[in-house]
Amino acid sequence: MQLLLLHKTIFPQHLQCIDTMKKFFCFIYLTCLMLPTSAQGILSLDSCRALAVANNKELLISREKINAAHYRKKEAFTNYLPKISATGGYMRNQKEFSLLNDAQKSALGSVGTQVSGALQNGIQGMMTQYPQLAQNPQFMALVQSLGNIDIATPLNGLGQSLVDAFRTDTRNMYAGALTLTQPLYMGGKIRVYNKITRYAEELARQQHNSGMQEVILSTDQAYWQVVSLANKKKLAEGYLELLQKLESDIDKMIAEGVATKADGLSVKVKVNEAEMTLTKVNDGLSLSRMLLCQLCGLDLSTPVTLADEQEDDLLPTPADNGSIDMNSVYATRPEVRSLELAAQIYKQKVNVTRSEFLPSVALIGNYMATNPSVFNSFENKFKGMWNVGVMVSIPVWHWGEGIYKVKAAKSEARISRYQLDDAKEKIELQVSQSVFKVNEAAKKLIMAEKNLEKADENLRYATLGFEEGVIPASNVLEAHTAWLSAQSEKIDAQIDVKLTEIYLKKATGSLNIEN
Repeated sequence: MQLLLLHKTIFPQHLQCIDTMKKFFCFIYLTCLMLPTSAQGILSLDSCRALAVANNKELLISREKINAAHYRKKEAFTNYLPKISATGGYMRNQKEFSLLNDAQKSALGSVGTQVSGALQNGIQGMMTQYPQLAQNPQFMALVQSLGNIDIATPLNGLGQSLVDAFRTDTRNMYAGALTLTQPLYMGGKIRVYNKITRYAEELARQQHNSGMQEVILSTDQAYWQVVSLANKKKLAEGYLELLQKLESDIDKMIAEGVATKADGLSVKVKVNEAEMTLTKVNDGLSLSRMLLCQLCGLDLSTPVTLADEQEDDLLPTPADNGSIDMNSVYATRPEVRSLELAAQIYKQKVNVTRSEFLPSVALIGNYMATNPSVFNSFENKFKGMWNVGVMVSIPVWHWGEGIYKVKAAKSEARISRYQLDDAKEKIELQVSQSVFKVNEAAKKLIMAEKNLEKADENLRYATLGFEEGVIPASNVLEAHTAWLSAQSEKIDAQIDVKLTEIYLKKATGSLNIEN
């Protein structure tokens, strides 16, 4: 382990080179795997399903909805945790706030003059009242010194300094705060929101699964439609070859004089009808291939060949529908699970509505700083303080608003449960109808196979009789028409068995890419 860490520490560029080489060889390997499929252009049912699921825009949207629901669930969990926010601001005021009015400022400004005048008047009054002070040399020296000093000047400055001390200087104001908020009790709202977001994420997954089944169903329908038309194209080509051979035989018989021109015209009409039918089948097959390419995310002009259209016989295997447990169906159907989740969400919404009218308690902590600061008079410095408190909000009276809202939410919850019960009843009916259609398709296939055996035998006898000259051309044309109809019915019955099996899987919720 230490050697590995030393190797990673000493040779980081070497490791980066190795990772790049690994990615390059993986890309080459995947490219080689895709080359045979692209070259052959043969798609199986599973390949078409995988392409359709990977390229469907609705499924891509539903995947993003799952991601959004997942992140909303994470967002809801953060409501349990404390939140810290910082705010700040600056404001320029035209005038500063003043603690003194103009009269008070004028009075404080003249306090020096008043004090100096009062001092001089006091000295003169003392000398008048006490004449003996004039005989005191020390007192007269003090009076002489005061006379030589201008007392009013410093006293006037004292008054202005008092006025300046009361200035706030609030023209430029700065403020900032760092706040911490920790929810303690929000009426259960946070816990309910976490449940709702968890249900919402699962609901998005179920809706994605439901959309995936719809995409698979549409892809299967388009796939078997192409297979059906491809087989009908083979049938139309074979039928046209038979009629052309019959037309050639009729022309020879007309030349021999053993057939009439009316017989020849009847055959030619059938040949023209067969050519028109083949044209319609080709057009329908081209359109069906375009639809399949669009579902698979391929270019509409991509020449694709399906694996099942190369089979001579589809050999359908009817589904085993002997015992279907409806509880298992309800558990696997994404629609039922979606409605169950919706019912749970509406149930939790009742609690959300109720929590809006319950007390809320939160712990709040702040650190605030201002400039000018007021903690040591008004100073142009940033100073702050912290504080901690608890905030409680209690709804007192709302004229019954909470009761009405809770009742409305309960009604919505009951509606979701009724929708769930109704969906289960319809799903049970859908499963029963799908089982019935599967059984009917199996019966029709058996009947179509028996009818085809008779049509083959009838065509063989008609052809031999026509060659022997004992059966007219009209009977041969009728035998060909009956054979064509029997072959077409067999193809339709085989495709019907395939589709009804898919519909049954869709009804039971077991339709996915693997089956």
